[in-house]
Amino acid sequence: MVLPILLLIVIVFLAYRIAPRESKEHAHVHGAGQIGLAAAVALFGVDYFTSFFYATGELMGALHPYGLQQFAFIPVLVIFIANVVFGVLYMYSLGIFNEGGGSFTAAMRYLGPSLSLIVAVVLIQDYIFTIVVSTLSGADQLLSMWNASGIDWVFHFLIGAVLVAVTWFVTIRGRGESAQVVFTFLAIFVILTLIMFVGLVVAQGNGYPPLPPEAPHQPVSLGTALYHMLTASMKGLVALSGLEAMSNGIQFVINEDADFVKWGRKHLPRLESIWKFYSGKSGIGRVVQTSFLFYGGLTTLLLTIFSLHFNVFDNTAGRSLVGNLAFIGFSFIPEGQIMFWVYQILAVILLSFASMTAYQDLQSMAWRNVAIGEIPEIVVYRNPAGTFTRPVTAAAIAAVIVQFLVQGRTTLAVPYYGVGVFLPIMAMALAIRRHIKQHYTGRKRAWGVAGTTFAATLAAFIFVGQIVGKWEEGGWVVLISLTVLILMAHAILISPVGYRDVKAIHRIIRDKSRVQGPMGNIVEWQSLRTQEYRYNLLVVISRFWELFGVRRPMRYEMPVPAGEFDEAMHTEEHGATTLLDQYLEHQPKPEPHVGGQPHETAPSDTQP
Repeated sequence: MVLPILLLIVIVFLAYRIAPRESKEHAHVHGAGQIGLAAAVALFGVDYFTSFFYATGELMGALHPYGLQQFAFIPVLVIFIANVVFGVLYMYSLGIFNEGGGSFTAAMRYLGPSLSLIVAVVLIQDYIFTIVVSTLSGADQLLSMWNASGIDWVFHFLIGAVLVAVTWFVTIRGRGESAQVVFTFLAIFVILTLIMFVGLVVAQGNGYPPLPPEAPHQPVSLGTALYHMLTASMKGLVALSGLEAMSNGIQFVINEDADFVKWGRKHLPRLESIWKFYSGKSGIGRVVQTSFLFYGGLTTLLLTIFSLHFNVFDNTAGRSLVGNLAFIGFSFIPEGQIMFWVYQILAVILLSFASMTAYQDLQSMAWRNVAIGEIPEIVVYRNPAGTFTRPVTAAAIAAVIVQFLVQGRTTLAVPYYGVGVFLPIMAMALAIRRHIKQHYTGRKRAWGVAGTTFAATLAAFIFVGQIVGKWEEGGWVVLISLTVLILMAHAILISPVGYRDVKAIHRIIRDKSRVQGPMGNIVEWQSLRTQEYRYNLLVVISRFWELFGVRRPMRYEMPVPAGEFDEAMHTEEHGATTLLDQYLEHQPKPEPHVGGQPHETAPSDTQP
């Protein structure tokens, strides 16, 4: 027992020592500390990295019941190709949209407000299901410690709901030193995982017997086999939302070179093109996304190899697939059972962190949706710790309801998770395609258009494949849920709740959300564009009803023109802080009234 405890102490100490620490001068910018490379890897990669605990299990679970597990390497190849294509796409996009906003900003700039609204609501659904899948997978890993993964669904649901409540409570209180904590646990995870894989190799070399084969499966037709191969591929592609999270959160990254770039420019100047690509905050984001290119395919491949060799899958011996491999891999260390327990507890913690990252991403989307008029203004309340507590609370309640509806089973929630993220990826590909067509000529233009067209087509294929491949497990419900969300968003937008004048937009962004700088400028421009879209929708609706003799005058005047995106991003050059400041400065002052100006009746940012 002494050896594993000493080994764990050394691992924890090393992980803590290499964890990033935020400097005081970078704290509290835009309501969140500016982070460097290590912190960015932790905060924006934890969702992707923790897919290790459930993605391969879901993939093999789609094949094993039909005796098709030996063909698992084909879905692994599909996953690897998708990771590379979409990773390269988002790495390139960071050079264009380096102030944050992700596909939402890209779609608004190049594809119009309609698709941008669809992207926004789809991402909100995806973030909620990230919370659901992460916490339920955490429950699976916890139960694996006692070989109880097959226990009644009520216990899965209760554990998942408790994890949602804990992560909700931590999130609304703020996440001080969050990057350091998450990185420390991720570093422990990486070290223990390497030890586990070494143990699996040793077990394989020493002839550790695989579990007895099950009864032979009935042969399936070629069409059925191809269908389940599609299902397996789609279930393995569950964590690409990390690409969008990094693109969306680039605003919180320090705009300076990482240490390895500084070293490279000094000692290897011949590779300047590489150092330029990875320089600045866009470069830090690209380093994070470079890890996405290989991590998913590599880890899925390794887990698949050992899963087939030892004949273990989800629920084998009452454990998850990773739980079974951890049990085998750590068994060659004296008192390795302790390492196994620690590894499973670590999985629960990291999966909880992944849901906390989803809470942060959801907040980022929620205040923007309020500013543009897609969500009622009452949602915007930011506490002194900088957290938008109301969307966090709403997401937690929704997550618990979904957990109950899927009966606490991760495999029933996965069909809804990951589907929506491919619409934003497709929108990003189409936006980058439009950008390349406008700004490049010759060979660069041809190659760029071809590459982005392939990425958009692949994203569309996977979006449809996610629904078709998971059809029997409820994938068809995704079509209904997405349609309802899109219609609801438009209904709210054209209702009086969705109206935003210049003063309301300025108040929501600058006063209530407390967002300044380029990100605030972007959302101001997006809000004005959306209000133009809202006005045009109302005009179309009015003209439609006029065909039937129903005439209703417009309630609101034509909104202020949004102008061009580049103008909104460079308003400081013209002597004003923001685009809306320029507009408000040139508006006539109201005439004085007896008793002074009336009191401001807008919602207060200081009221809970």
